[in-house]
Amino acid sequence: QWPFSRFLFFQEPASAFASFLNGLVSFVMLLRYKAAVPPASPMYPTCVAFAWVSLNAWFWSTVFHTRDTAVTEKLDYFCASAVILHSVYLCCVRTLGLQRPALISIFRAFLLLFLACHISYLTLVRFDYGYNMAANAVIGLLNLAWWLRWCLRNRPRLPHVWKCAAVVLLLQALALLELLDFPPLFWVLDAHALWHIGTIPLNVLFYSFLMDDSLYLLKANSDLFKAD
Repeated sequence: QWPFSRFLFFQEPASAFASFLNGLVSFVMLLRYKAAVPPASPMYPTCVAFAWVSLNAWFWSTVFHTRDTAVTEKLDYFCASAVILHSVYLCCVRTLGLQRPALISIFRAFLLLFLACHISYLTLVRFDYGYNMAANAVIGLLNLAWWLRWCLRNRPRLPHVWKCAAVVLLLQALALLELLDFPPLFWVLDAHALWHIGTIPLNVLFYSFLMDDSLYLLKANSDLFKAD
């Protein structure tokens, strides 16, 4: 790990500030989502849960980059894994679960079991950075492929899916920054901080997609009810 210039009590000021901004943006967009989307929308509870899981992850990311300890590091890593898994869950609910609720219950149990095993291994057996990065990378690629396939198939009838496709593609591009290793500019701004800065506008775009899609589903259900 490169040395950083401390600012007040912040060990990695750029990453801490960027994590805080991501959390703030997520909170603001959650409020906008709840104001714009009625709870009757089929995706409402899943989207709100995703927002809270994300907020929790950005909180611990801010804490970790403020004060790097064994405990804050684990909480940052584990909560980040939870966000990636919840994004896969969100995708599964949107693409399959609205028609097959029983399948979602099984898939949710599987993801929770995987997260529990992942955390248990890293906590009780060995905190393996290579394994953690590989596991998150594989899940991230699954998330990318699943969302992208759904977006491409539904692009003709759902114009707003371009937002989702752009987010998942740009997230994977930004993730390449995690593989870079260079001395921090002015001993403050490193590749990891740039990754966190880059995710700020992507948060806005993804919540905008969730709002558009939830409102579309609400209208589709309403039209179906009227037809019946």
